Amino acid sequence: MSSDIDISLTVNGERVSRRVEARRHLIDFLRLDLGLMGSHTGCEHGVCGACTVRVDGNIVRGCLVLAAALDGATVETIEGVSDTGEIRDLQEAFVARNACQCGYCTPGMLLTAAALLKSNAQPTREEIREYLSGNYCRCTGYHAIVDAVETVARQRSGKAGA
Repeated sequence: MSSDIDISLTVNGERVSRRVEARRHLIDFLRLDLGLMGSHTGCEHGVCGACTVRVDGNIVRGCLVLAAALDGATVETIEGVSDTGEIRDLQEAFVARNACQCGYCTPGMLLTAAALLKSNAQPTREEIREYLSGNYCRCTGYHAIVDAVETVARQRSGKAGA
């Protein structure tokens, strides 16, 4: 008896149909089946945020979601939001502020920061830290990441000099 399931979903704007093992996690489906290597596998317990992607507009941990549960869903990865230009300003700020040193956490940080700025256009530094607290970074000490997000929030609101 096979535990494979047919799914059809939209990934980065493209319709994808595959047969997947029922227990295959979304992050493995994206990386191994679709070759989308931008999001990373980290702790595999939903704690580090390296596997963060968007499903139906909400950020999720790809290591905690089963691909088989996403039939009909819309999934966006760092590749997709980068290609559309949606997070270009965040990416530029991360580079300018040296907020992506080794780069392992960067895709998850960027997607999480984008979600924050969508829900709160003018977060305080404390709100930025709190929102990003589920994403681990071993290199930057977080100051540069918070600076980058704060810079983009100010730029988007027209308060770049504030």
